[in-house]
Formats: sequence, structure tokens, C-alpha cells
Amino acid sequence: MWAHKKIIIITSAILTAVISFISCINNSSTPRDVRGTQYAEAPTCISCHKNINDSYVHTAHYNTSRLASAASINGSFTPPANEFAYSASMKVIMEKHGDKFYQTAYVNGIKTESHPFDIAIGSGRKAQTYLYHAGDEIHQLPISYFVPSASWANSPGFPANNIFFSRNIPSNCFSCHASAANVEVVQNGGLTPTEKYLPGQQILSIDCERCHGPAKLHVEYQTADPGDKVAKYITSIKTLSRIQKMDLCGVCHSGNKNWQKSIFEFKPGDALDNYRYPEFMHPDANSIDVHGNQVQLLLASKCYQQSATLTCLSCHNVHEKESRDMAVLSQKCMTCHTQENHNFCTLKPAAGVVLQANCIDCHMPAIPSKKITLLTNSKESPVPDYIRTHLIAIYNKKKTQ
Repeated sequence: MWAHKKIIIITSAILTAVISFISCINNSSTPRDVRGTQYAEAPTCISCHKNINDSYVHTAHYNTSRLASAASINGSFTPPANEFAYSASMKVIMEKHGDKFYQTAYVNGIKTESHPFDIAIGSGRKAQTYLYHAGDEIHQLPISYFVPSASWANSPGFPANNIFFSRNIPSNCFSCHASAANVEVVQNGGLTPTEKYLPGQQILSIDCERCHGPAKLHVEYQTADPGDKVAKYITSIKTLSRIQKMDLCGVCHSGNKNWQKSIFEFKPGDALDNYRYPEFMHPDANSIDVHGNQVQLLLASKCYQQSATLTCLSCHNVHEKESRDMAVLSQKCMTCHTQENHNFCTLKPAAGVVLQANCIDCHMPAIPSKKITLLTNSKESPVPDYIRTHLIAIYNKKKTQ
């Protein structure tokens, strides 16, 4: 009898401990999402928006940063295609050891330094660069991958005659390539403050809440009332004004700015001018580099200036991978430019060319970037990355024969 009571007492104590432990977890002040308790965990979005998610995971926005792996790293790890030579005696070799990948420096055949691929930056459509954790800092690896030449290349801005592993990556680089990157700012007695990355405080990729805002209340409401099909407590992009839509895209597509405060704090509907220092000069569109300045170039286009509704989202469905489908994008042009409206293309098409199938290459051509250049093997000078300009214009007035 006593043994039976003893078992009951012990079992009750165990259950009490388990319940107490679960309660501590549920009431923990540590948010599950590093951005705060108002954010929902990403899988909760998928449970209701699976079709959108299944499409979105193939887009450049989603794949702009990922954990480095065999699936996410472009480029060969098989000799001799896995080498980048600075000179006959100095090279970096891309190596695979088990399930880990490394960039290893060799001088006169002697291994001098080696660091892992930890994070892949860039969707891999044009180029990729790679980062590694260096204690509480994050550094960029010296070798990137350049898709047009299908080869490894010296990372942009890196020395061409020296292997350099110590380039520190500030958190503002993540502001356009991730959804969160929490840091501790360390003051250095009058010197430039330094940033220390907090462990586990990065959310790679551009996730749903980066564009739609915190979703915890939305998830809780829609879960409790699934019959209400009008989204509550979440930002529906179609409800934003024209300038609010442009500001939302401009967070990442208006070039490098001097930010007054962390751009990670930006929420859809906010005014972008409240986050950056004002610009008193309006640069000539021809002086703006095509890399990352899509908003400014679009704003300078007559198509934008003569429209009351045109925004980035008029042409881009960010939930779908469509950037290389010229016919699909050209049909967006056809919504305004028609023969009936007397504003259709006046060029005589070449034999076999259907104008409606590709307005883009003529009026938004890919042009070389002055900011993003990569030095590939056996080349004496860097090769520019060709990026499609968003200054919509007539670039060749000569009629096609």
C-alpha cells in the first residue's frame, strides 16, 4: 500500500515539475523570433499561405541569403575549377571536407589560412559572395562566384595581389540581404563604434514579415476566427499608397544611404525619409549606378512621371520568380502602351521579332555596373556585372532593319 502511494507521490512530483517547466518556457521573456514578441515564427505563415510560400522560395528575395551548403553555394569544388590564382605562387582553393566547405589560402604551396563558407549572399542569378563567422564579427571571404563567366572571382573591392580574409561586414549589409541581424554596438572612446554580432540573432532571407510587418496578432486572430477572410492585424500591400509602396521597395532598392536609425525597424507604411538623412541634391539619373538604385531610376523615368499609379509592383510580383521571363514582363508594358493609345513602339521589328514579346531589352537594357566588378582568373582587369537599368527610356532611336 505504501509503495503504491509512493509511486503516486513521485509521479505527481514529476508531472508538477514538467508542467512548471513548460510554463516557464511559455512565459519566457525571450522571444521566439529575435525581432521581438510581436513577430510570428515563419512556419505559421506557411500553414495558411502554402501556395504563395511554395512559389516564393524560388525567388531572388528569398534566396538573397542562406546558410552555406552544397545546395546554396554556386561554383565547383573539383580541381582545377576550384582554384583562384592571384599569381603563380599564391592561390585560394575552394575545398570540401565532409559536409563543410572552405576557402583555403596557399602561398608557395604552403597552407597559410582557411575559413569556412558559413553564409551565402546572393541568389546566384548573377553572382554570389560568402561570409564566415569570426568570433563575434562576420567577415567576407576573398573569393566570390561570377555567374556570367561560370567561375570563381576576386570579391568586389578586394585587393588583386593579396589574399585578404579580414573584411568586416557591418549589419547594414544585412539590412537588404536578411530579415534581422541584431548586434551590440561597442563604443571605442571616441573612435568609430564597432558592432558585435549576437549569437543566433540573424534571420537570413527576406521573410514574409520583412515586407508585411509583424504577424503575431494576425496569426492569433485568424487562427481563432478562420471564417473571417479579411486579413486583420497585418499589412496588405494593396492598401498602401503609391509613395508607401515605393518607400517599401526603396528600403533595399534605393542604394546605399546614410541611415539615421536601423532600417530593420522600418515597417510597411512608414516614411523612408524618417530613416535616412535627407538629400538636398537630386543627382542626374545618368550618374546613378544601376546596382541597387532601381527606385531612383524608375522615379526619373517618364513612364513613372506621367502615370498616377505606376509602382515597382505594377510590373513585379515578388511572390513569383519571373525576372527572366521577358514576355511576361513585357505584357505589363502593354497595359499602357498600345496602338489604340498611340503610344506603342514605332520601330520596325526585325524578321521574326515580336515586339510584344520583349520590350525590356530595348527600353531597360542590361548595362555594366561601375560599383560591382569582379576579377576572374586570367583577367588583368575586373569584369563589370551587367545589371538591368530601371531608367525606362528610348536607348536606340535607329530603326531596326
